[in-house]
Formats: sequence, structure tokens, C-alpha cells
Amino acid sequence: MTPTLKDVAELAGVSPSAVSRTFTEGASVSERMRRKVELAAQKLGYSPNALASSLTTGRTRLVGLVSNNFQNPIFLEVFDLFTRTLQERGLQPLIVNLSDEVEPENSLLMLRQYSVDAVVVASSTLPTSFASAFNDSDIPVVHTFGRFDSFPKVHVVGIDNIECGRMAAKTLIAREYKSIAYLDGPEGSTSAQDRHRGFMEEVVLHPAIKARARYSAGYSFEAGRIIMLEELSEKPAEAYFCGDDILSIGALSAMHTHGLKPSKDIGIIGLNDMQMSGWQSFDLTTIRQPVKKIIKASVDLVEEILLEPNKEPEALIFPCELVERGTLRKE
Repeated sequence: MTPTLKDVAELAGVSPSAVSRTFTEGASVSERMRRKVELAAQKLGYSPNALASSLTTGRTRLVGLVSNNFQNPIFLEVFDLFTRTLQERGLQPLIVNLSDEVEPENSLLMLRQYSVDAVVVASSTLPTSFASAFNDSDIPVVHTFGRFDSFPKVHVVGIDNIECGRMAAKTLIAREYKSIAYLDGPEGSTSAQDRHRGFMEEVVLHPAIKARARYSAGYSFEAGRIIMLEELSEKPAEAYFCGDDILSIGALSAMHTHGLKPSKDIGIIGLNDMQMSGWQSFDLTTIRQPVKKIIKASVDLVEEILLEPNKEPEALIFPCELVERGTLRKE
């Protein structure tokens, strides 16, 4: 038989209300009382009812975790880290798969129905207005991997994609590639726009360098493979910056089909440094974004805004670094 709050009270020798206060966040209870109740609960195997607790505190401890990029392997790593980190803090993630949606109305309606305490929008491709819609509806929000802004309307945690584009172009030019290209996902993606801007801003400083940009249908292995096959059917560049590692791996597959070797025949640099990028079969040179730090900072912010809902929005931007492997010629 499942132990009840009353059972715990009887074993601890306290009132049921004392047990309720012990398991209610922020309620006043002495340390001696807390120890007695927790010991009794442990002996009985009692767990407080989260729903009942939410009715008392007005908090569900639910955090909406919204994304639109589930086909990308990097997000398996991202959501593993997010769900574990939230749960370690006593918060419960409620995952929302946007698929092809770019408007927030359906997500907003669903998350309101579940009375989430906060929302994390984990996407580098959605416009800032998507996350702002939650904020405008009085739901605290953190936009992880969101677009950098010196004066953000919502809390943003991520990287400066303009700087990443610039870093990639500098790297390719330093390796003495004379013809370079930028390949990325959909042109409407905010992160793709920013990386393109940084890439081209660096290129114009080097008049002898030829550069172009091309966009794919999405962020997937197949999209990367298709766009590189198209490049190889024409006159390919000497080296490519792919705006995501999964695009890079698709591009490497297309090169293999044509009997071309990375570094020797065509250079490739990616972005993210997802786990499989380091596999021997890919050995991808890439730009690493510090995913673990970004996710920890995002969950820290969630906890802060739950305590201080009117906290002024801030942008926490983490630097990226080049990870040298085997798909570019050496300096």
C-alpha cells in the first residue's frame, strides 16, 4: 500500500500540516522538524505528490523545452544535457518538438495548458520574436543558442555566430586557400545569416580571395551531401566552411563518392564539434561551441528568473575555439 502524508505524520509524531510544510518550497519549518519528517518519509518510502505541491505553491516546476532541430545529432547531446541538468535541479522538462513551425502560437497554447513555470527555446535558427512571444505572455523565457544582441528583449545564452563566421574565413585564408565557400542550412535561419555576415566581412579584407555562399534545405546529413554534390558537378571551391558539423559530414560523403580526399583535394571546416565529428572516419576540423557551459548557464538563468521574474534580460555569450583535426591543410 502506498504510504500517505498522514502515515508520515504519525510515524514522525507531528501534524499532517507539518509534513506538508516540510515538503513545500519556501515554507517555514525548523531544522529539527525537517529531519524528523524526512527520516519518517525515507523509512516509509514516501514521495510528496508534485501536483498537490503545485496547488499549494503555485509552482509546477515544469520547464518547457522547445526546439525545431531534432533531426540534427548535436541536439541529441543538447537534450541529454538539458534534461539531466534540469532534473538535477528539481525541475521537470516538458519537451516540445516544433517540426516546421516558425510561429509560437501552438507552443504557447500547449505550455500554458501545462502551467509551465518557464520556457527554454533551444534553437539557433528561430527569430528572436519567437522567444519574445513567451515573455510577452508573462512566461519567463531563456533563448539558448539565440541570436546575440547587445540589448536583448529576452535572456539569451549562446555564441556570437558573426564571430564564428569570421573565425572560419580567417582559418581558411591562413591555410592559403584562394577560392572558398560558405555552405549552411536555410537562408532564413538567423544563425546562418550571422555566420554569412562574419564570413564575408573577413573575406572583403582580402581582395585576392574568391568567395561565395550557398544554402541547403535544412540541417541534416542528406542536405549537406546534396549541396556538395551540386558543388562538385560545377567548379568546386578549394575549401568550404559548413555552418554545422552534420552538413560537413554530408559534404564529406559527397566528396568520397567522387573519390576526393579531405585536406588533400578539398578543405572542410565545420561548426559545433558534436561527438561524431571526432570519429576516425570523419576526423573533422571544426569550430567548437561550449555546449556544456551554455546549457549550465541556461539552467542557472532559469532558476534565477523563477526567483526574480522581472530580472533584466541579459545576453551571455561564450567564445568558440578551433578544433584541429584532419580535413584542412596545415598552416
